Amino acid sequence: MRIIGVLDLRNGLAVHARAGDRERYAPVQCVAGEAIEPGDARALARIYRDRFGLTELYAADLDAIAGRSPQDPLLSALATTGALWLDAGVSSADRARHALTLGAAHLIVGLETLRSWDALDEICAIGGGRIAFSLDLREGTPLGNESVTCGGSAHAVAVRAADAGVASIIVIDLARVGTGGGIDIRLAGGVREAAPRVTLLAGGGVRGLDDLLRLADAGCDGALVATALQDGRISAAQVVAAQGHASFSR
Repeated sequence: MRIIGVLDLRNGLAVHARAGDRERYAPVQCVAGEAIEPGDARALARIYRDRFGLTELYAADLDAIAGRSPQDPLLSALATTGALWLDAGVSSADRARHALTLGAAHLIVGLETLRSWDALDEICAIGGGRIAFSLDLREGTPLGNESVTCGGSAHAVAVRAADAGVASIIVIDLARVGTGGGIDIRLAGGVREAAPRVTLLAGGGVRGLDDLLRLADAGCDGALVATALQDGRISAAQVVAAQGHASFSR
């Protein structure tokens, strides 16, 4: 199973995401007992790499997602630390082309900011196997305008994204992010059944090693983790254990 370290970025700082209330996110100050300069995203990325052995990072540019100026220089720097999954509010082919120049290994298109399914089709046509789709939820309900939420069915959204040609789907419930409340394993398993050929990742609320193993058993290929790494609930040894646990349905 792949473990991907998460960085939520706001105003140039790495912040602690909690329950999707983005305006109240506070800078990260400590990672697994090691103090960092508040919000130092590069330091956080290095700790993910050097202490936990993570080779993949997920960066959410909260400024770009909110329609503000993107944090391109910081994103380019993070792309040199590990294989970067970049969520920068991309909703058009033009923005996708620009985002791909920043060095991201994977470009994420979020349901929350997607304008139309035609836009996703166009992005997949230029991005090939580098395009991932974030199935953004709040308390299990898909987020976005009515034209893309498929009547509120997460499984139908996953099918449509897979049909567009995305290589990966990320299941993430913003209400669970940073809360330690656990991931909806059943929902993740349902998305795996609906889209059996994509790489499936899940995030938001991971509590510890047991959650990671349960996600793998439900068919997830990887997990996005932030808080449980930062507060020490998941150790480097547990990361290794999770990485050695194969998805049962793959």
